Amino acid sequence: MCLTIPDSVDPALLMGASDVLLRRIESAFDALVTVRGNQVSVTGAADVVNQVTSVFSRLIQVVESGDEPSTSDVELAISQVSRGATASEVPQYDILLTYRGRAIRPKTKGQTRYVQAIRSHTITFGLGPAGTGKTYLAMAMAVAALKRREVARVVLARPVVEAGESLGFLPGTLQEKLDPYIRPLYDALFDMTDRERGNALIEQGVIEIAPLAFMRGRTLNDAFVILDEAQNTTPDQMKMFLTRLGFSSKFVITGDVTQRDLKGTSGIEVAREVLKDLEDIAFIDLDATDVVRHTLVARIVDAYRAREGGVGHDV
Repeated sequence: MCLTIPDSVDPALLMGASDVLLRRIESAFDALVTVRGNQVSVTGAADVVNQVTSVFSRLIQVVESGDEPSTSDVELAISQVSRGATASEVPQYDILLTYRGRAIRPKTKGQTRYVQAIRSHTITFGLGPAGTGKTYLAMAMAVAALKRREVARVVLARPVVEAGESLGFLPGTLQEKLDPYIRPLYDALFDMTDRERGNALIEQGVIEIAPLAFMRGRTLNDAFVILDEAQNTTPDQMKMFLTRLGFSSKFVITGDVTQRDLKGTSGIEVAREVLKDLEDIAFIDLDATDVVRHTLVARIVDAYRAREGGVGHDV
């Protein structure tokens, strides 16, 4: 089978330096791949040929979007097509360009549904295991909305789950005590905007990062609000948070009920039962096929799920 590389795409980019990407694809699928000019010939079993063709189609999409394929792009493509996904299932559109010029975009079918739900709903729940991009994509959508002046501020919240000690007994200022809990949100923010600019926005109150308890009594107007690690909320906390919704605002709630650190029913589970029939609220479930970290993460997720008979504790 032959695949024609578009004239707008440099074949050398698809092969990688010293053909490292090409060799990785061949080894993953036990196929022989020959490239002559803009023609890619694949020899092997029919299903293998289709998978290899799908991988190259995804890499072509990466180049056409302005990026240079990397080893991680190839590993992700191999993982996805091995699980049955096709290139056409992942529309290539950018959410945001980082300050380094790197495009942030959904990379799986599930991520695409998640991003589309955030765009079209006032409240979106993004639920799934680690590595599926729940928080990162929500953060990208928030920063993009701020840059387009669709909102006046971004509010990032997390429940503070204490492991046997009260925050009051920990050393340092309140911000120093909270820093370990909200550090993942800082990491995502500073990956999208340079640290100086990000700190300036935080100091100005344009971007606020706070524990969930600080949301009580507030009404959040003209804001993009993200509640991260929401599996660690109680039903009452979730109700409190959702009723903070103000005019011209958008809420995104992320979490994984299999990683709950509190005893009892999760606020996410109750919210799903109570709100499932309300318009303008979306529940998007991501799974191991949407993991975009190291490919081993997806296999770890599958292994834990298999051990627990399909329910499992995702890592």
